[in-house]
Amino acid sequence: MPKAYEVITDELRRPRSALLRDNHRHQWEKDRARRPLTTRAATGATEHDCGLRVGDLVFHARYREVAAPPRLAAVFGVPEGIPLLERTYRTRCAAESAPFSLVTSYLVREMIAANPELLDDANEPWPGGTQNQLYTVGIEVGRVEERVTARPPTPRERRELDLPPGTSVILLRKTSYDITDRVVDLSEVTLPGDRAELLFTTSLERW
Repeated sequence: MPKAYEVITDELRRPRSALLRDNHRHQWEKDRARRPLTTRAATGATEHDCGLRVGDLVFHARYREVAAPPRLAAVFGVPEGIPLLERTYRTRCAAESAPFSLVTSYLVREMIAANPELLDDANEPWPGGTQNQLYTVGIEVGRVEERVTARPPTPRERRELDLPPGTSVILLRKTSYDITDRVVDLSEVTLPGDRAELLFTTSLERW
């Protein structure tokens, strides 16, 4: 029988910053893609989702070139082995140890090579995000598809996201298409189920 002074660790967890991901964010990002640098640098998608300011966040990005495996080659409609730019992102609240999500994004290297700055993670965080990056090489995003599933976390995901026991992860696969219906970006996002909320708003045309 537990003694009166014993406490359960999870009951003492400090509430973590919540994350609300609204599908309106994509138009918000596109609207900002062509705005002046000062406007783009003032805030980003994570700040939009969590309500914090740039100075409240710690951001990390890592780029590497990888050969397209079959599953990614099929998504982009390119030959297997073609060079892709793999971009890994981690952003957390400065007062917390775990990131809001685990993000891996893929771009076809040849598609963005005209702007060498897009190949260097030293230029992150990029003001205006991926839509502005694509805009610098003449690519306009025409639509974004997101598929959402959930499952128990892997041991690595549980450690990195600091998940309480029994918490699932939300898997979001975002595919961005340009105005010619070509896939220009694939992002795989792992969200912690204890603090992430997804909001989808569908506007219907009037009769």
